[in-house]
Amino acid sequence: MATYKTSKAKENILRNIRQALNEEQLPMPYPEADKGSVPLFHPPEANLEEAFAKSFTEAGGNFIFCNNYDEVSDYIQTLAYSRKWTEVFCPCVPLFSALMEYKLPFLHEYNMSHDRADACITDCEAAIARTGSFLFSSRQNYGRTASIYFPVHIVVLSPNQILPDIDNGLTMLRNKYRGRMPSMINLNTGPSRTADIEKTLVTGIHGPREVFCFYVDAR
Repeated sequence: MATYKTSKAKENILRNIRQALNEEQLPMPYPEADKGSVPLFHPPEANLEEAFAKSFTEAGGNFIFCNNYDEVSDYIQTLAYSRKWTEVFCPCVPLFSALMEYKLPFLHEYNMSHDRADACITDCEAAIARTGSFLFSSRQNYGRTASIYFPVHIVVLSPNQILPDIDNGLTMLRNKYRGRMPSMINLNTGPSRTADIEKTLVTGIHGPREVFCFYVDAR
C-alpha cells in the first residue's frame, strides 16, 4: 500500500483548524428557522403596489402607473416613436385585442419566425412584491420565449396580480391549474445582466436589456 507524506506547513494548518473547531462553538444562524414559527422574510410594510414598484425599480426596471388602457396605449406609442420602433409583438391574445383598438401601426401578433422585433408586450402569471419579479409559465402563450427573446420587454400588470412573496405565487399557480403545475416556471427580475465577460457588467446578453411594467389601476 502506498503511503503519502504531507508537509509540515499543511499539518500545522490542519492542526490549527481542528483546535479552533474544538475551542469555539459558533451559534447556529437563524435558529428560529427550524421551529417554523418565525418567517425569515417579512411581508412588506407598505401596500403591495408600492412595495413591488420599489423593488422592481431597484432591480433596474421601469415602472409606469396607468389609470386605464388609454394611458397604456399613449405610453407605448411615445416609446415606439421616440425609439423608432417599427415592430412590436404581443403574444397575449386578450391584451393584443385590447391594444389593437388603438390602431398602433407597429403592433403585430407574435411571430416566432421573425426575430427582429424591437420589443414584446406580454402579461404575466403574477408579480412578486418582495423581489420585484415577474412570474411566467409555459401555460402562457409563448410563455417560454416571449419574455426573454427580444431586446425590450413590456409587461402589462393588474392590481390583483401582485403577491407578497414567491411562495404565494407558487400557491396561486397550484390553485389556478388545479395541482397540475406548468412544465416551466420562470422568475424574471429586471433586465438581463451578466458579468461573465471580463468581469464587466453588461445587460441584454441572455434576455431583454430593458424591462417596463405598465401597471393598470383600472379598478
